[in-house]
Amino acid sequence: MSEIILVNVSGQDKPGLTSSLMSILAEYNVGVLDIGQAMIHETLSLGMLLEIPDQEKLSPVLKDLLFHVHHMGMQVRFTPISNEQYENWAIGTGKPRYIITLLGRRITAEQIARIARVISENDLNIEDILRLSGRKPLHKGGETSRACIELSVRGQPVDLDAMKDSFMEISQQLGVDISFQEDNVYRRNRRLVAFDMDSTLIQQEVIDEMAEVAGVGDQVRKVTEAAMRGEIDFRESLRQRVALLEGLDANLLDTVIERISLTEGAERLITALKAFGYKTAIISGGFTYFGRHLQQRLGIDYMYANELEVEDGRVTGNVVGEIVDGPRKAELLKQIANKERLNLEQVIAVGDGANDLPMLRIAGLGIAFHAKPLVKRSARQSISTLGLDGILYLMGIKDTDTPM
Repeated sequence: MSEIILVNVSGQDKPGLTSSLMSILAEYNVGVLDIGQAMIHETLSLGMLLEIPDQEKLSPVLKDLLFHVHHMGMQVRFTPISNEQYENWAIGTGKPRYIITLLGRRITAEQIARIARVISENDLNIEDILRLSGRKPLHKGGETSRACIELSVRGQPVDLDAMKDSFMEISQQLGVDISFQEDNVYRRNRRLVAFDMDSTLIQQEVIDEMAEVAGVGDQVRKVTEAAMRGEIDFRESLRQRVALLEGLDANLLDTVIERISLTEGAERLITALKAFGYKTAIISGGFTYFGRHLQQRLGIDYMYANELEVEDGRVTGNVVGEIVDGPRKAELLKQIANKERLNLEQVIAVGDGANDLPMLRIAGLGIAFHAKPLVKRSARQSISTLGLDGILYLMGIKDTDTPM
C-alpha cells in the first residue's frame, strides 16, 4: 500500500539540492504528486508531495532524506497525508483560478493584510505569491519606483461585486492598485494592445494645447473636462471645441507637438510589447496630425483619430469625416482584431475618458489609466499609482523579462 508524505525543505540554498534529493527518491521509485519552490533573499523553501509505493520503504526513504538534508545544513519536515486529505486537495485543483495583482510605488504589510482578509472572507484560498517587480535598492525609490506582487487564488467568490468594492476601497485608502482577473488561456495569449492618445499615451490633452496656442485655452479646457467626465456627448463637445480653433495658423501645430510629452512608462511598455511580438494601436478622439507623429516615434502598428480640416493654411473649425467617439473606438478595435485574426479576449484596451469605456468593455483586458472616477468605477481594471508600464504586471510579465 502506498503512502503520501508532504516534505518541506528550507534553509540557505545549495547548488545541486534538487538533483541530489531526486536521486535519492529515484532509488525507491517514489512518485512526485506535486512540487513547488520559492527563493527569498537566498533562502530556499521547497515543498514536495510524494507517493511512496511501498509502506516498507517509507522509513528508509525518510531516513535517507533526513540525513542528506541535515548534511547540507538545511531543515526538513515530514507530514503524513491521508487519502481523504489528498482527495480533497485534488478536488480543489478543479475550482476556478484567479489572479490578484497588487501594484504601486511600494507594497506594505497593511495592504497585503487587508487584501488577504477580503480573499479569505470570500472563501478563496491563496495558492501562490509571486513578485513581478525587480529587486528594489534600499536607497532608491520615490515617484518612479515600481512594486508588484501577484497572488494566485482558487475558489468561487461569495460576492464578486462586494469583493471588488472592498478592493476599490482598499485601493483608495492605501494607495495601491488591485487587479482581479480570471486565470484563463486568453490571459496568457493576448496579442494586441490599443491605446487612447490624450492623457493616456501622452500626458497632455492635445486640443487643450492647441487652444492655448490659439488663445482660447480656458474655454476649450472647460468643455474637455466635462466631456471626459461624461457630462457632455463627445461628438458635440468635439464640435464645440474645434469650432473655437477656427483661424488657427496650421504652422503652429508643430509648436503643439513640441509641447507633447510621453506618459511615464510609455516608451518602456511599447518597447517591451514590440519585443514580445504584440501589435499596437492608437485609437483616439484626438487628431491624426499628432497621432501620426506618435505612431512614427514609437513604431505603432495602427493609428485612428479625427481629421482636422485645414484650408489655405488655417484650421477651419471643422472635422473631416466620421468622428471617432466612444462607439467608433469600439468599432475600430473590432476591425483591427478581425484583421489580425484575434478574438477580442486577446485584446487589451487602455484609456482614461468616458469615451474610452466602449472599447474598454469589449476588450479582454480593459484598463482605466489614471482615469476619472466614473471611468475607474465602470472599467474592470484600473491603474492609478504607476506609469503605463504597469500594464506589463497585469499581463503577468516580470521586470526581469522585459528588454529594458
